[in-house]
Amino acid sequence: MPGEWWEPSAVVGEAPRRKPPRRWRDKFREAFRGVKLGVRGHSSFFVHFFFAVLAVAAALALGCDLVEWCLVLGCVGLVITAELFNSTVETLFHGLDAETKGRIKGCLDIAAGAVLVASLTAALVGALVFGNRLCVLTRVYE
Repeated sequence: MPGEWWEPSAVVGEAPRRKPPRRWRDKFREAFRGVKLGVRGHSSFFVHFFFAVLAVAAALALGCDLVEWCLVLGCVGLVITAELFNSTVETLFHGLDAETKGRIKGCLDIAAGAVLVASLTAALVGALVFGNRLCVLTRVYE
């Protein structure tokens, strides 16, 4: 019910102001800015992008089918997303005071572990997809 005691407007005496909804264009611009900040600020992205380009080039060269493309691109997206989350945790961590840093240092290790798991999973999927393509192309399975 409006005007109840727990509502801030009842205490202050004025109606709460709502922010206008953000436009989709603004949301996408902020999201792309976030990706740019994540990629620029952390050197490990270079390694991930190098292997992503290598995986896409291998998929092109080996003539992967639709399912294989989905697996390769899904793994690339998984690793990049994990790295962005890791970059987020690192950025937050560096803004903390020394006492707080000491208490939550494990968060950095967990985030780095997530990137490791995503990368190893992507490498395993890549080995299976590309190994299978090479076997098919060299007619090992006949």
